[in-house]
Amino acid sequence: MSSHGSDRNEKPETSPEVTATATAAHKPHGKEKAVHNAELYAAIQEANINPWSRTSIHLYFSIFVAFCCAVANGYDGSLMTSIIAMPTFLNTIGVTKGSSESVIFSLYAVGAMVGAPVAATISDKFGRRKSMFSGGGVIILGMIVISTSNTYAQFVVGRFILGFGIAIMTVAAPAYAVEIAPPHWRGRCTGFYNCGWFGGSIPAAVVTFGTNYMGNDYAWRVPLILQAFACTIVMVSVFFIPESPRYLMANDREDEALAFLVKYHGNGDPNSRLVKLEIEEMREGIRIDGIDKRWWDYRPFLFTHNGRWRMAQVLMISIFGQFSGNGLGYFNTTIFNNLGVTEVPQQLGYNILNQGLSAIGALTAVTLTDRMPRRKVLVIGTFMCAVALAANSGLSAVLDKQLRETGEMDLSYGQGALASYFLFNIIFSFTYTPLQGAIPTEALETTTRAKGLALSGFIVNAMGFINLFAGPIALENIKYKYIFVFVAWDVVEAICWYLFGVESQGRTLEQLEWVYNQPNPVKASLQVDKIIITDDGKVAEKITA
Repeated sequence: MSSHGSDRNEKPETSPEVTATATAAHKPHGKEKAVHNAELYAAIQEANINPWSRTSIHLYFSIFVAFCCAVANGYDGSLMTSIIAMPTFLNTIGVTKGSSESVIFSLYAVGAMVGAPVAATISDKFGRRKSMFSGGGVIILGMIVISTSNTYAQFVVGRFILGFGIAIMTVAAPAYAVEIAPPHWRGRCTGFYNCGWFGGSIPAAVVTFGTNYMGNDYAWRVPLILQAFACTIVMVSVFFIPESPRYLMANDREDEALAFLVKYHGNGDPNSRLVKLEIEEMREGIRIDGIDKRWWDYRPFLFTHNGRWRMAQVLMISIFGQFSGNGLGYFNTTIFNNLGVTEVPQQLGYNILNQGLSAIGALTAVTLTDRMPRRKVLVIGTFMCAVALAANSGLSAVLDKQLRETGEMDLSYGQGALASYFLFNIIFSFTYTPLQGAIPTEALETTTRAKGLALSGFIVNAMGFINLFAGPIALENIKYKYIFVFVAWDVVEAICWYLFGVESQGRTLEQLEWVYNQPNPVKASLQVDKIIITDDGKVAEKITA
């Protein structure tokens, strides 16, 4: 039976193959296990998808194409952090510290905010693949504008175009990654997608570290030109990957959707239990006349209980994922300078180290995402972010006092402040990087996913605008005291995740419909089924009270 059932407020039942007649008092022989959905768990156990088959490798390639979209976004983050420290760039473009620097950073976010509604329309109307292709084309146009710039005005316009293009890519790509992944690979696939940020930021940090020694305008123009590399891979590769089965189903192309599921989720078996479960739920949960056909219709997010709770998850991950102190990463060179690291090559070297450590934290989390409870990780991880930033700001306060009183800094305090800043980035990356892709895509159902991700993109970039515009000014004027803002805010975030975070791990996208229809979705999401697993690894029965 599908997760929805005839009454969406009733908890979905488990199929007869799982339930049988077991009771808590009369258990069959085997190991007892608690799972979020017994039917899905049983279907996954029977599916036994070969991870190294030709079709699985093709699925990995498809996820890699989505990953490259995140690479394009991450490349820009680290790129401008390094370029803004190059004297040749500052002299040619005419940038000064403070407001003009803020405009260069923030116009990227403004372009992404403007592009978000357009991105949703393209993704819903033309498909995830064509949307990724279109975004790549716009980014390449922006690259041409900024890499040939000799004036501040031209460079700012190029930044706006880049942001517009990245919005189109990053609405389609995470939706594509989550929609093509088998349920038990979903966390790793979406987590890997979002780790594309580091796939871009680390090469950008390394490239700018090397080109800085060129000592002329090519020191910053070459890294800007290389911004087109990931986009080119995407634009070529989309012709060799399948379309999302949920997009196909939403556009009355059920045969193609079923063929995808049989090939990639069912080991080629049309009678696969997992395939039957997924296609049945798609039929019930996806309407071919849904709101994805009405580009202007965002009403479900406001006027339905289900929609408001779904949007709450999107709002929290979008705001908290950008405003937990991680936005300081755009200004690493300024932070390093405040901690006594004043040489440009040394600053760029520390930037590479920071990106590498953060990537280790994120990739470690990706390997565990399908087993870790989302809500618990977010509660504990966000609180630990506050602790790490508190240590950094406390040590920075000591450094500032030493500098004012003696004109010198104690290197041990500076090293401690740097270590706590790096620790914060590792914790943040472990906690948020994989889930920034997973939480919003899981919280949204197929016909609202592109619109919801567009809203998420708008919010993310609005928060990015605040970070990018206010950050340089705040760090210039109040220095380390700006970090105290994020210490307090991270504590608030941890409390919000505890009170309002809905657990989505262990369920299909369609099965979450029941969760969000309950009066208290948080409580409903924590409910589990208890099953009996026999000695040969099969699911025998579900235990009833």
